[in-house]
Amino acid sequence: MPLHRLIVPVAAVVTAATLALLPGAAHADSAHGSAIAGKKPATPKTVVLDGSRLARTRDQVHHVPALRRALDALTGQADAWLTEGPWSVTDKPQVAPSGDRHDYLSEAPYWWPSRPKTADNPWGCPYVQKDGVRNPAIDEITDHAERGEMFTAVYTLTLAWYYTGRAAYAERAALDLRTWFVDPATRMNPRLTYTQFIPCKVDGRGIGIIDFSQQFTDILDATAILDLGAPTWTRADHDAMQSWYADFLTWLRTSPNGIEEAAAANNHGSFYDMQNAALALATGQRDLARQIVEDAEAKRLDVQLAADGGQPNEISRTRSWHYSTFNLVALTRLAAVGEHAGVNLWTYRTPQGGGLPTSIDYLLPAATGAAAWLHPELEFYRYAASDIVHAAADHGDRAARKAVPLLEAPPGGDLWPLRPAVEQLDPIG
Repeated sequence: MPLHRLIVPVAAVVTAATLALLPGAAHADSAHGSAIAGKKPATPKTVVLDGSRLARTRDQVHHVPALRRALDALTGQADAWLTEGPWSVTDKPQVAPSGDRHDYLSEAPYWWPSRPKTADNPWGCPYVQKDGVRNPAIDEITDHAERGEMFTAVYTLTLAWYYTGRAAYAERAALDLRTWFVDPATRMNPRLTYTQFIPCKVDGRGIGIIDFSQQFTDILDATAILDLGAPTWTRADHDAMQSWYADFLTWLRTSPNGIEEAAAANNHGSFYDMQNAALALATGQRDLARQIVEDAEAKRLDVQLAADGGQPNEISRTRSWHYSTFNLVALTRLAAVGEHAGVNLWTYRTPQGGGLPTSIDYLLPAATGAAAWLHPELEFYRYAASDIVHAAADHGDRAARKAVPLLEAPPGGDLWPLRPAVEQLDPIG
């Protein structure tokens, strides 16, 4: 589904504190037969999103103009997803080296053929790396694109159901989830053995786990919301998803690819930890989740966040703005998981004096348009930092609070008031 670019200024900000000050009022959506009209908003057991904040927001969504505007944008996107999908790894014409069509398969985005393709050399091998330059041929394998569409559709539809009570949204989200994760004919195996393969070089790489880790935790929150009693979502659906989550976490922690990705010192390691901590929390392993977040203080923040706020592993890239914001997506979402597990990464300071607020403040001149980004960047999107700045503002960063009105909203508008968890907003292969 094409997403047209819409750049608008952020005109209003709704924080948890603002919602807490508003008078209580029950959600009413009788025109659409809402199943939740007149009832106290239920609190989902989400692992990234703050479930209590979602409940307060739902209680006020029809009484606060900024929330109504955000809801219009959200339901507009959800309406479009009602007629897209469902998607499955079995849709692709290719088969992974295992011979099992249920295995997820994707090709490395920044690797290109170096020779003309011939009958004797159909791939054009050997392949060479061009950092930050996406090879469009990877889209011939449909798993990567369909995975992204499915993740976005399920999350959008689920949030739209939560805030409106319209059954069609939940029913479609449930269908999409069952098709990708549950139904025997179409389900994906809970492993990523063949992600980001390089033709004539390697069948799959640990680095490819980021195909999932950059967005998969949205699915964890979506199923937690559907578990509140969404139409057609059953206990069997819940149990099947929990089983898939548990098997996937085991694979991530024990497979060669998972172990390889755990050792990554840059954004890959950050996303790996964030995904694992969220999966642990979602499957009832709170102590494991807490340990992963605590270990990330020395393993990730100390290594990645410089005293001046820069991220040396990311600003050296050809797309330094993207990767600086991208890594902070992972770390701020890890901080959100940490809050559920009893760890506060927002107040942690590295031995060099760095930390999350300092690294986010480092982005503010470029994020607000006050100054140019001074590092290499092939394709600059100012709005890539907007959610990150929102998160810092919500956690007491005064500079970030001042910056919020100057942010550029992402395509489709600013949904932070309805889903206050940091997302990757700019496109990347």
